[in-house]
Amino acid sequence: MNNRPKIDPDQLLAPNQLLAPQWLLLPEGPRRGQAVLVADGRFVEVGPLPLLQSRHPDHQVLYLDGQLLMPGFIDTHHHLSQSFGKGLVFGEPSEIFRRIWVPLEGSLNADLLYLTAKLAALEALRGGFTTVCDAGTRAEEGLDAIAKATGEAGIRCVLARVCNDKRGVQILDSAPILAQAERHLAQWESDPLITPSLAIPIPEIATDTTLAAVYGLCAEAGRVFQTHVNEHLVAVERSLEHCGLRPLEQLHRAGALGPAALLAHATLLTPHELILLRDSGAAVSYNPVASAWKGNAVAEALLMHELGIPLGLGTDGTRGDGFRLLDYAEAAQRFAHGIAVGDSVCGGGSLWLDMATQSGAQVTGLNDVTGRIAPGLAADFLLVDLDVPELIPSWDLSWELVRLVNRDQIQAVVVQGRLRLWQGWPTDWDARALMREVDALARDVVAQAPIHKVNPSPLVR
Repeated sequence: MNNRPKIDPDQLLAPNQLLAPQWLLLPEGPRRGQAVLVADGRFVEVGPLPLLQSRHPDHQVLYLDGQLLMPGFIDTHHHLSQSFGKGLVFGEPSEIFRRIWVPLEGSLNADLLYLTAKLAALEALRGGFTTVCDAGTRAEEGLDAIAKATGEAGIRCVLARVCNDKRGVQILDSAPILAQAERHLAQWESDPLITPSLAIPIPEIATDTTLAAVYGLCAEAGRVFQTHVNEHLVAVERSLEHCGLRPLEQLHRAGALGPAALLAHATLLTPHELILLRDSGAAVSYNPVASAWKGNAVAEALLMHELGIPLGLGTDGTRGDGFRLLDYAEAAQRFAHGIAVGDSVCGGGSLWLDMATQSGAQVTGLNDVTGRIAPGLAADFLLVDLDVPELIPSWDLSWELVRLVNRDQIQAVVVQGRLRLWQGWPTDWDARALMREVDALARDVVAQAPIHKVNPSPLVR
């Protein structure tokens, strides 16, 4: 019989707390006997429980027996405006953005954009993500709806504005595009949860001049420039035909491959491109589930890591489940690259945990904000129940978090010191009402959008 004291979620609502979990996931790994002081939405002190008790005798300790307190996951590549159509892409060949996402997103008005983004934010929070990096929407409406949705859900968001200046064979005037980009970078300076970013979805839909200018705005502002690079074979070949270069090479030629760049996928890189990438300081979002569901290859994440290329993990909007993403990240490397050379470790559990947390913060430009349990950073964390049969006995918690832990073990999701989810559901808004509203509207939206599915399976009306 389990006699462990039951945690009262109301205890996590206090603005100042001295938390004593059974395990604390620190940058150096999981540790016992540690405590953390949270005040005003930030981690104030981290250290041995007796030390923090002696320093703060006025704080009552909240003992969290059987719990792991760990940083929230960071999704370094998401599409918040695509949640209405996740299941439409199953069994579809590559470049679904042309046949499904562009038509679907183009059918969204501001109200629908708000709903789809809030649904995506809810799914991400339920999966343990406290930060999502949105790669930009193709909807004509502004980004205020996405910002409102993520703010209400309570998730941290790197929010990109799309800035390409090519539309088919037409080249647009870049001046208003760049002016809007500058306004976007300045708009969110005082927002505690929104960090602005700029994006050009794929290099070939922008002139070299605009690629360089948009990258330069991000570099100057200390923000992230996002683009999809070498994701599909057809995209690489089309880039060679239209630009004479592969996508990553085009970025390099334009002067848009540098430390401010975050490249999604990067699954089809030649040795020459790997060296360009290494020397540039650019970062990569490794999206293993996307590779399995709709890609042509698996990024050589372990090789990139050994080369010193910064890496984070991304869902690409496939599913918002942090622990399954960890499992996929390791398994994809093992199947695609490790087995062939007899690598039985493939990075180990600690590498993938790091990539999902503190490395994710680094590549999204949030290293000084979140990603670690450390003094001065935002109190973005999860409480994970370890008192389950799957973890008895426990031998190596880092490996076990990657391979054995599930989303339903996440007891609490806290962002900026505020309890956002308890046992999978929001504490301050009605998620089921949102679900009912989406269910009533999404089918008509999909039915009216000019979506083209290659897979002959019928759409369910």
